[in-house]
Amino acid sequence: MPSAPFHLDRIATFQGVPSDHLAQLETRLRPLAVARGVSIVTEGDDADALFVVISGRFAVEVDGNPEPVTEIGQGATIGEIAFFAGGNRTATVRAIRDSVVLKLSRADFDDISRRAPAIWTAITATLASRLAVETRKSTALSNGGFARRRAGPRPRTIAVIAAGPTPISDAFLEAFARAGCTHAGTLIAGAADIAGYTRDDRLNENDTTAALNDLESQYDTIAFIADPVLSPWTEKAIRQADAILSVGTHPDGPLGRTIARNPLELFAATLHKPSAFHLAILHPRRAPIQGTRHWLSGREPHMHHHVSLEGDGDIERLWRFLRGQAKGFIACGGGAFCAAHIGVYKAFREAGDTFDFFGGTSGGAAMTAAFAQDLEPDDIDARVHRMFIDGKALGRYTLPRYSLLDHTHFDAHLRNEYGNVRIEDLWKPYFAVSADLTEAQLEVHRSGPLWEAIRASAAIPGLLPPYCRGDGRMLVDGSVIANVPVEVMHALKTGPNVIVSFDTPGAASVAFDYDALPGRRELFLKWANPFAAKTLPNAPSAATVLVRSLMANRGHYERHIGSDDWLLVPPTPDDMGALDWRRHSELLDTAYRYTKAEIERRNAGSCSPG
Repeated sequence: MPSAPFHLDRIATFQGVPSDHLAQLETRLRPLAVARGVSIVTEGDDADALFVVISGRFAVEVDGNPEPVTEIGQGATIGEIAFFAGGNRTATVRAIRDSVVLKLSRADFDDISRRAPAIWTAITATLASRLAVETRKSTALSNGGFARRRAGPRPRTIAVIAAGPTPISDAFLEAFARAGCTHAGTLIAGAADIAGYTRDDRLNENDTTAALNDLESQYDTIAFIADPVLSPWTEKAIRQADAILSVGTHPDGPLGRTIARNPLELFAATLHKPSAFHLAILHPRRAPIQGTRHWLSGREPHMHHHVSLEGDGDIERLWRFLRGQAKGFIACGGGAFCAAHIGVYKAFREAGDTFDFFGGTSGGAAMTAAFAQDLEPDDIDARVHRMFIDGKALGRYTLPRYSLLDHTHFDAHLRNEYGNVRIEDLWKPYFAVSADLTEAQLEVHRSGPLWEAIRASAAIPGLLPPYCRGDGRMLVDGSVIANVPVEVMHALKTGPNVIVSFDTPGAASVAFDYDALPGRRELFLKWANPFAAKTLPNAPSAATVLVRSLMANRGHYERHIGSDDWLLVPPTPDDMGALDWRRHSELLDTAYRYTKAEIERRNAGSCSPG
């Protein structure tokens, strides 16, 4: 039975229905407990009942796709359109936590409708309005690709369980609670904190389920702290949760073996999809990380987070991810123009803004990889100079059998700058994108050697050969598909993002005499003669045309920018070549001053960046 009387006048579907008719409906409602994972309606079945959610949460699945298109929570109705239209179910609705609903059968509704026909007028008017709204939403989400794969709703309830063989430390739990409770509307609760609901013989009763779900009307976010063992309370906390935060303790030293899942993790995996898991890996101190892949082997969390207890910064970032407030930095590709990303990042650092997640394409992937390592902007600029000016990483041409540039020279510089660092060992989450020519799709790199991800993401077709891994796929510059990977970031997290893009620099305005372009023999002769070379037409190089072509697709990403995102387009010189790295410090300084002014302008308007 519901823990308190429930009135239909609170439900949108029944607004406008006369109170005496609602009273008749309420007498016919029957309470029904729905265990986690149970489908309350199935796509294609007869719509023989209507359900009102008293407590709990349900996922709506369409066409057999296990990824929900939306979720339904307390106070909503399930199956009302097909029920009132007299048709078949258009979706499968599955409980994603233990829930309690009120059921209205078709026989009861038909009986009431015969006695009070006016009930139809109010209900059909409400449904028509709702259907129009849902149609607009469906149209907006049908605009291709990653737009349909945005990260789901942020979790309202989180079960915090141990990962691996070691119980969660008291130091972490204290810091986690301290950081969580700085936000109003947060409850951190263990078995002892839910007095009256945790006796073993009551944990699966409807009243207990309803009471725990009713806490959501009082709190915005609830973290249930599980016991160290798979107790009845731990099982109930896992069943009640929208998301699982599994917390593992990294050994103080090299880790050379897989960390097996414990019984709590195995039980949670039977109820939750991998997309519901966050893995927090605790470290005794903030130092270079190794061995994260041994945690990820056998686990497929939506995201993993490295946490040091030296200060609360890492735990505060963890909470931002859990609350759907993590701030991302998305960097576009653009060859040498990507030095501007450093200036943007420097301005935000000086303003006191921090980023929680970095991602980019091509040169943007290289820059954000340095940002994810918390390197200083000026140090990153010095590395750019060392790699591209002193080392001429993209300045060694070769016989054009496989590419125009010598990839072995470029690869050696990448290995030297990024070393043996793996993406999963970075302190902050990071991704790079490349284009998989074999499967004609975007490849998102979130694990493996960092230098390899950057190499694949920056494999400009023609200039460098594709990057090929052992699986036989050919990976080229991610700009071929997504020069500004906004959709990827949106698919991985919710929350605000700073997006950096460049205007295609004057490609359409370049004027040269096409008829004056020399043929092969004449070009060789003029190239060999320094004086004659000065008479060559001032046409853009093949490298510049290639990079500018990859930068040209702006409309694709702009339609995916969200209301919380902030697009920055720092100015770039029209007379600069796409591989002219000599001007990196100039670009940094220009982008820094531009971004600093934009931050000051936004702050003056009482808006927080991002």
